[in-house]
Amino acid sequence: MKHKKTTLKNGLKIITAPMRETQTVTVMVMIGVGSRYESQKEAGLSHFIEHMFFKGTQKRPTTLMISEELESIGGEFNAFTAKDKTMYYVKVDAKHIETAMDVLSDMYLNSKMEEEEIKKEKGTIIQEINMYEDLPMRKVEEVFEEMLYPKNNLGREIAGSKKTVKSFRRQDFLDYMKKFYVANDTVVAVAGNFDEKKIIKEIGKYFSKMPIGKKIKISSVKEEQKKPEVKIKFKKTDQTHLVLGVRAYKRNHKDRYALALMSIILGGGMSSRLFIEVREKRGLAYYVRTGIETYEDVGYVSVSAGVEHKNLAETIKVILAEYKKISNEKVSEKELQKAKDFVKGRAVMGMESSDEVAMFFVDQEVSNGKISTLEEKFELIDKVSVGDILRVAKDVFKEKSLNLAVIGPHKNSEKLKKELREII
Repeated sequence: MKHKKTTLKNGLKIITAPMRETQTVTVMVMIGVGSRYESQKEAGLSHFIEHMFFKGTQKRPTTLMISEELESIGGEFNAFTAKDKTMYYVKVDAKHIETAMDVLSDMYLNSKMEEEEIKKEKGTIIQEINMYEDLPMRKVEEVFEEMLYPKNNLGREIAGSKKTVKSFRRQDFLDYMKKFYVANDTVVAVAGNFDEKKIIKEIGKYFSKMPIGKKIKISSVKEEQKKPEVKIKFKKTDQTHLVLGVRAYKRNHKDRYALALMSIILGGGMSSRLFIEVREKRGLAYYVRTGIETYEDVGYVSVSAGVEHKNLAETIKVILAEYKKISNEKVSEKELQKAKDFVKGRAVMGMESSDEVAMFFVDQEVSNGKISTLEEKFELIDKVSVGDILRVAKDVFKEKSLNLAVIGPHKNSEKLKKELREII
């Protein structure tokens, strides 16, 4: 997949990735700021701004005008806020690229941030927070990060709290955007079927006047865990949801590919070790999966599952047994190769979609300031040996680094915590 990187005078980066074989095009804008950049009073502001970008500009004064213009050409459009980035995108039939570019740039650069719209959107976001509270499968992951990073913004919920959301005023949005929404921390990516020279010129026309700013440094996490930790959130649910994991590596760690492959072997698919042991052999869960999360300064690997309340302890024992096994015995060459092929296959399939291609490039540029091609990534994946998997497993799966988050109707939390600590 060929791509080109262009930098405007104000520092804004443009990534173009032509795909002649597709009939779509995706325009994506990402800013390198998210919830971990917020002060305590600003908690949830990055996410709120993402919502407000869809509320109207001078050229398109209402939400309806924005949505109608994009939906009238069959366009897909959305956004998300993470802890260290925020992204906006529009995907359309390639012949409508000019409309996509005009609307998205207008939203990003010219949102009105009207006080009346802010007041109305507070209700929407509070309902979003309520929705997440009713999704324990998702909420337990927030509880897990809250436990890992209790004294850092990284441990806070992206949407903020109802209290902070209710407190925001228009000036808070303007001040935050002036501080963080700057050209030299913004990347625009275009992938699909388009005229590369023309689109680079168009992006320059829209974004060349965007102000330059200073990249604000984050407050780094200090990891000093000395014993296993357990955090239980009481909630009346039909299942107990859990996340059991360990602290691992930051984003650009030299062993990140070995860690990723180890995660796939443990719980990356229906033939993975944990899927077979937890679901197929014992019927303890419908969903069980392993994943890794990496940030600039820290990271972790974890297993998530939803189980019958009485089976919580048994499920944890099974997961820990697999942690121990992969830390003490080399995986087979066949199993490692299967994991490598799994990762490569999923990556290649993603490259057939213009939005996935745009995300592949823009995320790397924002997160790392440089881009590796698929071929370069595959080369590093191929270098991982069974010895590397064993070494990394021994390094991360340590008793003192274990962390368990639980959501379920467990009233005697102290007794349960004691029992669980004895298990882990």
